[in-house]
Amino acid sequence: MLALLRSLHTAVPSTVLYQDQVRDVLAAQPGLNRLGTRLVNASFNASGIERRHTVVEEWRDGGRGARASGGENTAGGESTGGVNTADDAGTGTFFDPETGHILNPSTGTRNAVFTEHATDLYVEAAEGALAACPDLAPEDVTHVITVSCTGFYSPGPDYQLVRRLGLPATAKRAHFGFMGCYAAIPALREAAAICEADPAAVVLVVSAELCTVHVRVGNDHDTIVGSSLFSDGAGAAVVTGAQHSEASTGPALQLDNFATVLTPVGEEAMAWNIGDHGFEMILGTYVPHIIDDHITGALEPLLAPEPELAARPYAELEHWAIHPGGRSILDKVEARLELTEAQLAPARNTLRDYGNMSSATVLFVLKQILEGPGHDGDRVCAMAFGPGLTVESALMTRRG
Repeated sequence: MLALLRSLHTAVPSTVLYQDQVRDVLAAQPGLNRLGTRLVNASFNASGIERRHTVVEEWRDGGRGARASGGENTAGGESTGGVNTADDAGTGTFFDPETGHILNPSTGTRNAVFTEHATDLYVEAAEGALAACPDLAPEDVTHVITVSCTGFYSPGPDYQLVRRLGLPATAKRAHFGFMGCYAAIPALREAAAICEADPAAVVLVVSAELCTVHVRVGNDHDTIVGSSLFSDGAGAAVVTGAQHSEASTGPALQLDNFATVLTPVGEEAMAWNIGDHGFEMILGTYVPHIIDDHITGALEPLLAPEPELAARPYAELEHWAIHPGGRSILDKVEARLELTEAQLAPARNTLRDYGNMSSATVLFVLKQILEGPGHDGDRVCAMAFGPGLTVESALMTRRG
């Protein structure tokens, strides 16, 4: 049976954070020691990120005013600016404009911001993905799968999508929660399994992550690296079974195979915990080295069903949708698999323009590949990494 990823659509909040401005504000925080300040500058300067997006509107229109006047006007109504450091009245929740200090709200306060803003991003991404399939109507959706690791509320985003988009009340729903950066691939795997079992299935998969609601100030490496990488965004995909796949007219991705691998080391190197003042990321400096050591082994079960493909050099597989967990991770993947710069361009472009949006990020990379140059029959490999250390991968074929 056929499972076809028919469309991909992404959405980001309107507030833009420019990396150099965020760096300068964070480096000026009074709680940082000399080593912490050096780590901030090193992490931000080496991140490969130019700008990111956030739902925290307190950080709008400021950043020493460098972008607030005469700055870039971005598409889609995005506001320009960095972390706000001037002239707002009163004391904020995440940022005090009088002192320029980043504040430390409780986990409950942070989750309330997630609850307020997440549904709109879920809906925007989902509406775009459905609109890209003109032969499908909202009432055709049979299953809804939502993904997030940065907040919780109930009735959850799966319920809200049914209500806000007018989907059938009988649509079967599932939520993949708190899995981390790799979770969109298991969600696509579940969608493929549903469509292979039911040719009439139409599965809406939506991931939304609001990582910036968990920004904190600290001198430890994990806190600083997290502050330099993570951002907010959402991605949605429509996956259909054989009955609806024949109606596809544009480029699409046939979902061929999936694999999950736990590396033999790394359980303590990457983790995601709930603290009293937000979710706390553990992202050890050795993570890129673990990926470097074990990525070829992680690809073995993915490619094993196609021995001829497995025997070829990795660079002969045309497209690579690598989750851009950070620039050093992409560097290790490119070198270890001997890929070309062009094959890593979608991942590096996503990192540069959007940062690391946790599970949603790989959908941004796949969207660039789907909308970019290619031919019918091209192969696509998607990979994402997360706590455990877990490597999730998907093998696809471009159609159309």
